[in-house]
Amino acid sequence: MEHLSASEEIAEEAIRIDVEEDSSEPVSSDDDASSVGSSAPRQYSMMNSYRRPSYVNPGSRSTAIFSSSVPTEHNYLSKRERAAVREEERSLLRDNDLLPPKHPRRGSEGADAAGAAKRLSLSALRKVRSSSDEEAATNTEPSERTALLEGNPDLPYGGLDSPKTINKRWGEGVRDGKIHTTWQREAKHLTKTSAPLILTFLLQYSLPVASIFTVGHIGKVELGAVSLASMTAAITGYAVYQGLATSLDTLCAQAYGSGRPHLVGLQLQRTVYFLWLITIPISLVWAFGPQLLSAIVPDQETAKLAGLYLRILIAGAPGYAAFEAGKRYLQAQGLFSATMYILLICAPLNALMNYLFVWRLQWGFIGAPIAVSITENILPLLLFLYVRFIDGHQCWGGFDRKALSNWTPMMQLALPGLVMVLAEFLAFEILTLSSSWLPGRTPLAAQSILGSITGITFQIPFPISVAASTRIATYIGATLAQPAKTAAKVAMVFAVFVGFFNFALLALLRDSIPRLFTQDEDVIRMVSDLLPLCAAFQLFDALAANCNGILRGLGRQEVGGYVGLFAYYAVGLPISFGTGFGAGWGLYGLWSGPAIALVFVAGIEGWFIWRTSWERAVREAERRNGMG
Repeated sequence: MEHLSASEEIAEEAIRIDVEEDSSEPVSSDDDASSVGSSAPRQYSMMNSYRRPSYVNPGSRSTAIFSSSVPTEHNYLSKRERAAVREEERSLLRDNDLLPPKHPRRGSEGADAAGAAKRLSLSALRKVRSSSDEEAATNTEPSERTALLEGNPDLPYGGLDSPKTINKRWGEGVRDGKIHTTWQREAKHLTKTSAPLILTFLLQYSLPVASIFTVGHIGKVELGAVSLASMTAAITGYAVYQGLATSLDTLCAQAYGSGRPHLVGLQLQRTVYFLWLITIPISLVWAFGPQLLSAIVPDQETAKLAGLYLRILIAGAPGYAAFEAGKRYLQAQGLFSATMYILLICAPLNALMNYLFVWRLQWGFIGAPIAVSITENILPLLLFLYVRFIDGHQCWGGFDRKALSNWTPMMQLALPGLVMVLAEFLAFEILTLSSSWLPGRTPLAAQSILGSITGITFQIPFPISVAASTRIATYIGATLAQPAKTAAKVAMVFAVFVGFFNFALLALLRDSIPRLFTQDEDVIRMVSDLLPLCAAFQLFDALAANCNGILRGLGRQEVGGYVGLFAYYAVGLPISFGTGFGAGWGLYGLWSGPAIALVFVAGIEGWFIWRTSWERAVREAERRNGMG
């Protein structure tokens, strides 16, 4: 992966310059860093192969993610992350009988408990012990290895759960092929790791949906206008911020690993200043929103309302930019829960403000963008309070004039990220713009609801794919091919289950869901007629998202990128335009393109994964990481 190597070189050069300018600062060390090294070979360790969840939330859809945000060559983990990985290694060693059980066993009671534990253990579910193993288990005669295997029976894990011992046992277990997993373990892990991600994604996506939900009850013109404005803001503003902020995924990880935590804060300052500078041209585009949209959209009233929405959003742009950069500042320290806690406050507050401003205070349409702008400014404020009073302040060294220099590496990393995210936004958002050219105002209003509904359903399989890709990448890096394959199979089962759940939800509630967004009967009827089509591709949508996650875990994310771009731009969009406008199918034709494209993505990527050699993927990971 040449682009990853180039990113590494750029980031390392940026850190080198900062270090030279601040050579007097002592290098900090992780207390647990010294424990990483052991007699076990480096490539066997999950500690060295662990990769943080790497994702961008690109609005309602995600066609592909080309690159992993966190480089695979260097994994600078926080103490919390190290402890989590160490616990996972300890757990796997215990379940594979390479460490004693966690709880001490004593006397006959302990023997009974031991027998029950063996009968119920994951390893017992995986295979039936041979008669020789049973004889060995019943043999109470001590041997020369008894002390090594059992340790101190009065202590958890026999007192053998020190980092050094775990590293040694882990290396030996991997080398001898004794580390296995089960579908039960992987299902439990995937549920545990994806649940907070699903909640975070749903909360973040609820911010724009709250406006659509609230304004939709005013009228179909307002409903279409808020959808058109949200699409324009996403392409010309939010996608730009998210794309440019991806540079911090590499820069902050490198800064954190340099041993000078305050350099993470320095990179944050640079990116915030850069994003605020970019806010100037974004604000100009939004300020001339009414004129620009009037030249593109046939319905002038809809265009003017959408332009007014964009003008009000200017007030929230700097806050949104700061929040996008601040999220990555915390993620570099392994603090992923902070965003969820903040959104748990801001998402309900945003919905409440939408209701109060639009209906209780009777501000009408403009109340929605005012609520969004206020929310976007509260987000970075709460993030600052979290860092100041809870966690994350360790990497903040104060404001520094050096943040105004050495911008070149940041921009070199930011521009490819911008192109990546823009490509993802355009694939589906272009449907909104296309629907505005259909006759009447009903199609655009219906498109607003359909886009929101399918966007909400997508916030379930996509976070699952993020959690699965991290799990698979960790196993691959630790040279555990079969556990990685098992994790992928479990993720596919999850995707099928989620796909059928979303299908049933949309199909059964096709007449009820539209009424949550609007009272216009024409819009309700059109949405109700189209929901079966949207329900039909939910399975392929979930499978495509999951396949992308598996490919990222395998280090073959470029396959998902190219397949996605081909399917959406070379297959999906021509079919949409041909059937929607050429054949006169209207909005139904526009949605048929993405539906067929998703079948292509799921089919091609699924076939590629099915033909993949997991052992070869391990060897390729070793070569990429310079460990072979």
